[in-house]
Amino acid sequence: MTATVERGVARALVPPLPTRISLTPKTTLAGQLDGAWWPYSRDLITGLPSLVEALEGRWGRITRAMVNPTRWPVVPHKVPVTGHTVHVGWFTEQDPDKMILLSSTAGRCDLLVIPPETEPAAAARLMTAAAVPGSVLTAGVLMSQEAAIGRRMRDARSSQEAWETDGGSPCRPSGTRSSARG
Repeated sequence: MTATVERGVARALVPPLPTRISLTPKTTLAGQLDGAWWPYSRDLITGLPSLVEALEGRWGRITRAMVNPTRWPVVPHKVPVTGHTVHVGWFTEQDPDKMILLSSTAGRCDLLVIPPETEPAAAARLMTAAAVPGSVLTAGVLMSQEAAIGRRMRDARSSQEAWETDGGSPCRPSGTRSSARG
């Protein structure tokens, strides 16, 4: 399938990527976060519409989004979404790893925003942790914990690689002896 775009250039139509979100189950337990979003880029103009559309079934019409500008290179004032516009504000006092969405019917939704460049295993851990009902962990705490886990995993891999390159080897099968000549 092709589409004609600007000046007769033909491009293949690519289906939109699925929105990567995890939400807390509906419960009476209120926590610090309502879930997590793992965007494909730091471009709010392209990413926010799919997030809003994915959330509107549960949260109603999203009318506002608030972010910390340290994580977003451009913060537009308005983002067009199917059928309406979302007004975007920024606050440097807000946790840089969190996005706040306001709905005209359901109130407020606080999401951990996982950096687009995050490894899939780390993103999966973060998405799971952010969706725990009643969790008291903030977006910043979750990101700090994940950074510590990542460091420990890298250190463990480095130690294993050093062991193997420095002549270490797995345990010998039982009953075998090494011969030492003196």
